[in-house]
Amino acid sequence: MNKLLTLILCIASIIPGFSAAQQADGGMEDILVSASLLPITPKRSANAITIIDSDQIKNRAVVSVSDLLRDVAGLAVSRSGVQGSQTQIRVRGGEANHLLVLIDGVEVNNPSQSDEFNWGNLVTSDIERIEVIRGPQSSLLGSDAMAGVVNIITRSADQPFSTKIFSETGSFNTQNNGISIGLIDGAFDMRLGISDLQTDGDNISRSGSEKDGYENTTLNLKSGWRASNQLNLTFVARQSDGINEYDADINFDSLIDDQDGLSKFHSTTKRFKADYSSLDGHWQHQLSIARSANENAEFNGNIPGTATDSNKDQQRLVSSFLWGELNHRLSFLVEREEEKFQQRGVINDYGIFGIYDPNQKRSRDTDSIALEYRADISNKLTVAASTRHDDNSEFNTGNTLRVEAIYQINDSLRLRSSYGTAIKNPTFTERFGFYTNFIGNPSLEPEQSSNWELGIDQQFLEGRSSVSVTLFNSELEHEIDGNFMDPVTFRYTSVNRAGLSKRQGMELTTLNQFNDAVSLNFSYTYTDAVESDRNNLYVDEVRRPRHTGSLNLSWQVKDTLHINTNAQYNGSQIDVVYPENVKLADYTLINLSANYRATQNLDIYIRFDNLFDESYEEVFSYQTLGFSANVGIRYKL
Repeated sequence: MNKLLTLILCIASIIPGFSAAQQADGGMEDILVSASLLPITPKRSANAITIIDSDQIKNRAVVSVSDLLRDVAGLAVSRSGVQGSQTQIRVRGGEANHLLVLIDGVEVNNPSQSDEFNWGNLVTSDIERIEVIRGPQSSLLGSDAMAGVVNIITRSADQPFSTKIFSETGSFNTQNNGISIGLIDGAFDMRLGISDLQTDGDNISRSGSEKDGYENTTLNLKSGWRASNQLNLTFVARQSDGINEYDADINFDSLIDDQDGLSKFHSTTKRFKADYSSLDGHWQHQLSIARSANENAEFNGNIPGTATDSNKDQQRLVSSFLWGELNHRLSFLVEREEEKFQQRGVINDYGIFGIYDPNQKRSRDTDSIALEYRADISNKLTVAASTRHDDNSEFNTGNTLRVEAIYQINDSLRLRSSYGTAIKNPTFTERFGFYTNFIGNPSLEPEQSSNWELGIDQQFLEGRSSVSVTLFNSELEHEIDGNFMDPVTFRYTSVNRAGLSKRQGMELTTLNQFNDAVSLNFSYTYTDAVESDRNNLYVDEVRRPRHTGSLNLSWQVKDTLHINTNAQYNGSQIDVVYPENVKLADYTLINLSANYRATQNLDIYIRFDNLFDESYEEVFSYQTLGFSANVGIRYKL
């Protein structure tokens, strides 16, 4: 924490005058977010919303999207080692699979990996904007959106014809290269981006010296056609392939052992979307057909281990009717989702404990309808209500709802509040097991939560500074504990916990534009996440730090030079180590980047991560990267 305070004092000393001013970016109100069945502007939503735009992504120059999200209030990141390692993000004390992730509208949570999204495999190279919506969205988006949604929008073509390349090299023998081609011809546009990342990494385990590297090749295609004034057609496709080297505990002593583990992954997403409007925009329709698919295979040396395949198909129709000078909107959703899961592996004979066959195929379907009403009651008051009904082939029907209100007290002050219920169905893994060390429990019940939040947003200095405070509270029934040891087989299984699990806390965000050149943003989150243990006593949930915060200074030194300084604080947290949990120490990371525009078409940038070479763990026994330096170029032909 002392390093963070030191950085704050250093920043205060170098900022060249706080009195000069600039109007805050008024373009924010034009940005559409996915907090409704059809997009709306942030001011019409009661959710706590953070938008990371293209300039922020460029100025930070980080490789992993998860490193950008560390700055967002309410989010806690846990990486199991180095670049490319399994990375989880938890929102407001929820589980990693309580966060729904969309890439260009495609749901990418992996059914074969506990409905989580592996953030370790998502790079920033083709990303235009990231929308983070905190709070339950199950009444709109279903089971996986119990704690929030992250919507990732990739880049579109922005010129009649353009070719852009980037190349980066740095510590740990890291090479990151990419090229994109964009085309706009009348009503048609298309962009194709290709990136390739390779790094030797470093040793993950506390002992040994074997480095754990990572490779990732990503292709991204985005195209659109404005067929008429009423009809827009969009097609997106994305593919990621790569290899992740890892270490694991093979001695069953809770410590990661240095070994030659290898995981290969292949993931694809596709989506076709048609937007149609009639009656002068009063009647709007959106039809989308999407698929996400994942293949994962593990190897220990040359010996094959577990292999999993999964896919998710989704057909979705939304119709909205607007009236009263477009101040009232009623939307209706019909959705069909089909999920399939397959696992392959070696059959093991455990003697008196029996023979375990990991090979299995599973599937489930969900038919859903949802209704949403949103209205500007007056110039000051906006209200919304939504409800969703899910008919799942594996569970009882699920019903969720959400109500919200936003009150604009004056031009600079507004209040927002919401109440909602949410649901999370058990995963394939939780119900049917995973390979040899997890036997599953087919009798699990879905998790259910009730949630409220209250927020206040205040602007100062004619919009140049703002403060947002959000209080949140969630009570979860039937929480699934995936670390219950079966007393007969001595293998892990899942159970529904008795009693309530409680998550409550506060988010604080400040945005400050001091002058044309300098901005300073700060975020802080307090999270109290507890669950009922087997003795009916409340204990802290794992990998949920009570205190997290970030500080980001953006300084346009001159027209051609931009410097960004970033500090991230992660408080102490507990982690699972059988039979007792352990406490991981707090840490502060300082990062620095600079971007220099050498010519109109050429940018040169440099990035220093973990500037003070902080030694820390986000998952017990998994070592993380120390100081690293990277330099790169961006060139537009």
